[in-house]
Amino acid sequence: MTSLNDIRSTFLEHFRAADHEVVPSAPLVPRNDPTLMFVNSGMVPFKNLFTGVESRDYTRATSCQKCVRAGGKHNDLDNVGYTARHHTFFEMLGNFSFGDYFKEAAIPHAWDLITRDFGIPKDRLYVTVYHTDDEAAEIWKKYAGLPDERIIRIATDDNFWMMGPTGPCGPSSEIFFDHGEHIWGGPPGSPEQDGDRFIEIWNLVFMQYEQFEDGSRRPLPKPSIDTGMGLERIGATLMGSHDNYATDVFRDLIEASAHATSVDPDGAQNVHHRVIADHLRSSSFLIADGVLPSNEGRGYVLRRIMRRAMRHAHLLGAQDPVMHKLVPVLVRQMGQAYPELVRAQKLVEDSLLREETRFKQTLDRGLTLLDAELEQLTEGAPLPGAAAFKLYDTYGFPLDLTQDALRERGRGVDVEGFDAAMAEQKAKARAAWAGSGEEADASVWFDITDQNGPTEFLGYDAETAEGQILAVVKGGTLANVAEAGDAVEVVLNQTPFYAESGGQVGDAGELRTEDARVRITDTRKTAGVFRHIGEVVEGTLKPGEPAELTVDHDRRSAIRANHSGTHLLHEALRQALGDHVAQRGSLNAPDRLRFDFSHTTGLTGEELDRVEAEVNAYIRQNAPVETRIMTPDDARAIGAQALFGEKYGDEVRVVSMGRQDGSGKGIDRTTYSIELCGGTHVGLTGEIGLFVILGESASASGVRRIEALTGEAARAYLEEQDRTVAELAALLKTQRAEVPGRVQALIDERRALQAEVAELRRKLALGGGGADGPQAEEVAGIKFLAQALTGVSGKDLRGLIDEQKSRLGSGAVLLLADTGGKAAIAAGVTDDLTGRVSAVDLVRAAAEAMGGKGGGGRPDMAQGGGPDPSKADDAIRAARAVLEA
Repeated sequence: MTSLNDIRSTFLEHFRAADHEVVPSAPLVPRNDPTLMFVNSGMVPFKNLFTGVESRDYTRATSCQKCVRAGGKHNDLDNVGYTARHHTFFEMLGNFSFGDYFKEAAIPHAWDLITRDFGIPKDRLYVTVYHTDDEAAEIWKKYAGLPDERIIRIATDDNFWMMGPTGPCGPSSEIFFDHGEHIWGGPPGSPEQDGDRFIEIWNLVFMQYEQFEDGSRRPLPKPSIDTGMGLERIGATLMGSHDNYATDVFRDLIEASAHATSVDPDGAQNVHHRVIADHLRSSSFLIADGVLPSNEGRGYVLRRIMRRAMRHAHLLGAQDPVMHKLVPVLVRQMGQAYPELVRAQKLVEDSLLREETRFKQTLDRGLTLLDAELEQLTEGAPLPGAAAFKLYDTYGFPLDLTQDALRERGRGVDVEGFDAAMAEQKAKARAAWAGSGEEADASVWFDITDQNGPTEFLGYDAETAEGQILAVVKGGTLANVAEAGDAVEVVLNQTPFYAESGGQVGDAGELRTEDARVRITDTRKTAGVFRHIGEVVEGTLKPGEPAELTVDHDRRSAIRANHSGTHLLHEALRQALGDHVAQRGSLNAPDRLRFDFSHTTGLTGEELDRVEAEVNAYIRQNAPVETRIMTPDDARAIGAQALFGEKYGDEVRVVSMGRQDGSGKGIDRTTYSIELCGGTHVGLTGEIGLFVILGESASASGVRRIEALTGEAARAYLEEQDRTVAELAALLKTQRAEVPGRVQALIDERRALQAEVAELRRKLALGGGGADGPQAEEVAGIKFLAQALTGVSGKDLRGLIDEQKSRLGSGAVLLLADTGGKAAIAAGVTDDLTGRVSAVDLVRAAAEAMGGKGGGGRPDMAQGGGPDPSKADDAIRAARAVLEA
């Protein structure tokens, strides 16, 4: 066979014909094993099937699983490029039986595939078995016809597989290919076994025991099969080579690297091309599976892989970024088998280009400083830890890259000194946090971070995952156990739960262990660790246990829709009101969104309608929501809007959505919204569903606030509005479209009636306006008209005072009104008498008589009030006394 694609399809079709379910490769980030950084073998996605935790509708399966070994205990990074068979990324072919068939079928399947389908000569094959596994040895002898000397018994754990200290385990049997006498090496178990002549091409694990803590083993009720064959290794064998880099995929990538750098692919610098080819595969597949370069966790391992390849491109003399140019070759070779690579091609290319552009600046600065530091050292002396930390902290030059550069010069690094400098920096960060007043009990979270590192967030592309419980906190202190009813905060090594930040509320959901269930009501973050806040509902919770985490899907979906809706709202406001609009706060909750923005005046109905219509137009586009990682400066250079109150580090997530006509300021002048944001978002704008503005108001000086709904909440709101309009139409006995006009007519009619009633009350209060009206008396030579009125409001008194003053010509007027348990008082004095008496004095005297206090106005007109309208006569006498005085 001449291609890895042919070998892959032949393998899968062989087992499909044998009634195996062909299972697509799982993502490289494991969701069912918190102890793994990446999926590193074909059986990882099936782990819960082997342990009985999970069941599926098939009992036999086959797959070609993507794998990465570049972190943790499975780390082949430093060997890549220098050996024929080490890779960071590889494909593992496998067939699996979950209690269905066992050795008697697994061995014939393997033998038939290798000798018949792949056509490998039988006399070139050897097998190993565990030294006590007579059953497997007999099957190989009987079915394959192998003589005893080619069935090698191994007494070490090389041929005994264990999932962990306890749990499923069993002997294994390996198939080896003899590349011939011209290559140095001996068969397995011999002193020369590490040579390249005899190469393992397939491993069959016979899972038949369960191991217990006391060391005892018990046969499993349903023995299972787990096999694995590296595609690259069997590919090299079938293509007549012992070198994996001679296979078609690697050869194409190596030649593409040679073309991009103008350096011979098979010359003295061929190692650099190999590293670039291998690391391109791992980087591209990790990005396609949602891992993006960062300074922590999986993102850091990805960055380390990317930068290692980029440094080898630098050693080849590349002056411009190279890696992104090779992606089309990789997609052409592997895109058919892995469509996620095709879908993510642009993201992969953009990520590689940005990272390499940035890294070239870092590399140039770092190497210059490194050379300066080395000049001060004696020959062969290691680089001081403080210098290595300065490279890392100031120039972003990671320790492993420094070590890699120094290895070629025969030098090392004082790692202990580096660790000491790192610890000192952490201590300073802890002190700065303690002085900020943000968290009084933050020390417990810093202790957890120092011991375990920050929590890795998986929730951008997952809502369920497994994690390892690192700490259980009760009442602000670490606890060894928590029982049902306890309020707890749980910290794990990784989580799909989003911690409250940037206006987005924290996730809720459930955490389960083998013995406990915890209801998570909120998630927050302190000192880099995610605090899962909740209550133990049942069982006993302990640190150190694995846990299954499940985010409340409906709640998360509603939050995502509101958050993405906020981004579209922000840009729509900028389009409608101007570039001065900037976010001044937000809330993205499951039931609503709130957005505060800089603007000095309230929005008109027409402006609100325009904004709402524009947001809904971009929702209907159903355009992809894309995420990129870049520096804050680069993000702002492409027009990204920073979110108010957010603290940005060296890198930011840039979320873009919506397509416009090309007149914008976006990444390619067609992007509608570009924001710096660490929150979770919908995958397509159409998932927002609908956007409805509830209202607009002032939030603070120069800050306006819009509250809105999206999705189901918006639909329910509009449905309620529609129901209300229908009820109004029925009450008004008119069509829905005529309701506004009918209501306006009723309002106009009501106003006219109110005016008529007010006029009738006025005339009634004045006794009809004729001779039967109230008569003035003379007090101290001043005409004085006083009257207690009913059916008149306090605001009517001023007009009545003016009218009575006109009737008197010269004099003083006091009017009192009962306004429903309280008294309103008004007094007026004609202009010719204001030098002798003040309306203010009349009001104050009357108010005091009615149990009130004060009153104010001008000498010619004043108003006040009192709590006891029954004392109207006393008030009139008090005012008369003012005139008499």
